[in-house]
Amino acid sequence: MTQPAAATGDPAPIRVVLAKLGLDGHDRGLKVVARMLRDAGMEVIYLGLRQTTGTVVAAAEQEDADVVGLSMHNAGHLALAPRIMRALTDAGLGVPVVIGGIVPEADVRTLKEMGISAVLHPGASAVEVAEAVRDAVSGPLGDRPARC
Repeated sequence: MTQPAAATGDPAPIRVVLAKLGLDGHDRGLKVVARMLRDAGMEVIYLGLRQTTGTVVAAAEQEDADVVGLSMHNAGHLALAPRIMRALTDAGLGVPVVIGGIVPEADVRTLKEMGISAVLHPGASAVEVAEAVRDAVSGPLGDRPARC
């Protein structure tokens, strides 16, 4: 029987909620990202397609998520990113958000100014994806609290 992380002194794995907001039906890339993060030792809660900001925030809270990852392929990133950031703040969750998908380079700065921790583009490697999530978790929102 394996001992819990707290008993062995090892940090708990990063918990990532992954989702597609809105009506975007392209989820193959997000499934690949889920596998990349699992292979990097993270716990992934995959919500799948057609999620709302409410379902993502509820899952982040219920699952004690360390980070939220959203896949955007429908040009809705400038409308959906502020909604998710506001919803997380309104819920009192200091959970960083990483966005991946089709995001024009010209919009990356705007997203980061909104508080998005990282923006990943198609073709990002497994190392880049895992590094972006780890950096988001240890970034300006503060260190991860220990889970019991």
